[in-house]
Amino acid sequence: VQLQASGGGVVQAGGSLRLSCVLSGGRFDSFAMAWFRQTPGKEREFVSAISRTGTRTYYGDSVSGRFIISRDNAKNTVSLQLNSLKPEDTAVYYCAADRRPSTVTATKYVDDYEYWGQGTLVTVSS
Repeated sequence: VQLQASGGGVVQAGGSLRLSCVLSGGRFDSFAMAWFRQTPGKEREFVSAISRTGTRTYYGDSVSGRFIISRDNAKNTVSLQLNSLKPEDTAVYYCAADRRPSTVTATKYVDDYEYWGQGTLVTVSS
């Protein structure tokens, strides 16, 4: 299984970006999907997750109400819409996949995710 993330870049505070992640080498709808982010010297932080069917979504406290996660099982893609960006959102964003039996849950724990993308850098300037 491989994950390829894209969509990062430089944006001014208050702006928006859309990240995408494509899964290959596995059946996409077998995986709950998530986004995490990391800055130098800090642990990887949970951003958002979505269940296999897309019916349940979860958000970290710092992004709730600003970011929106979605998935398209026909295109093997999970996306993260980043709105009202703040300088503190600057980080490398990673997509991750968790093969799980449940179709309606997802977790926020790094250790639950078996597969990871390479990361895409989001820089928010003030």
